[in-house]
Amino acid sequence: MYRLMVFILLSLFAIVPATFAQTVTLDSYFNHETHKISKGTARFHYLWDDEKDSGFSIWADIFKTYGFALDTLGSAPTVSNLINSSIYIIVDPDTKKETVNPNYIQEQDADQITQWVKAGGVLVLMANDSANVELTHFNILAGKFGLHFNNDLQNHVLDDKHFADGIGLPVDKAIFPSAPKTFLKDVCSIGIATANAKSAIKSADGQWNIAVTLKYGKGTVFAVGDPWLYNEYVNGRLPGVYKNDIAAKELTSWLKKQIKR
Repeated sequence: MYRLMVFILLSLFAIVPATFAQTVTLDSYFNHETHKISKGTARFHYLWDDEKDSGFSIWADIFKTYGFALDTLGSAPTVSNLINSSIYIIVDPDTKKETVNPNYIQEQDADQITQWVKAGGVLVLMANDSANVELTHFNILAGKFGLHFNNDLQNHVLDDKHFADGIGLPVDKAIFPSAPKTFLKDVCSIGIATANAKSAIKSADGQWNIAVTLKYGKGTVFAVGDPWLYNEYVNGRLPGVYKNDIAAKELTSWLKKQIKR
């Protein structure tokens, strides 16, 4: 019975009209950080409506410019609750130092997401340096696509006097046609165990994959070793030579092109 329900849902996903397939959904289940405020606690870090350095409000505005509706998923992902999402973004899954009882990615979560991608979903995986992200369970999901977030630290930047150590080198012109000079600080590299994947961004020294992309069934995966498009690094804080704002627009445009009608 369960397999029949999944088949029906996937079939519906394949024929969802274009007007229904322009929603970008941000995970708020695997990343659910809170901090203390005057009246208790509140969510923060990588939220669409957070206009502080820690938020995604600038990227949210870029998505809206490209015609997307924004959504947030606060429960475990399934084929059914992702059915109306064209893009699903998972950012920096919590460690125990960030959340008392983190929701780790489990095998069943990875299976549901994999089915959704195979049917045409566009998945964005954004890790972090190994000291600030839960990689063990995140790699359960990444491994489904032949990827592995490495337990390392690349593009280490000591302070604002050493911005050059955080240069990211875009190498996929289909995603970044203008090859913008990008900044990705303190990231983990990505191992590739499938011929289907290719590098999108290299580390400052050109040796490591910082972002990769691949096709999976009818869907697409974009994985990157850092949540590099949050407000702090697209709002003008960087020296003018770095173009993370341009990279954000070009990535968003490319992600939209990957959506299957």
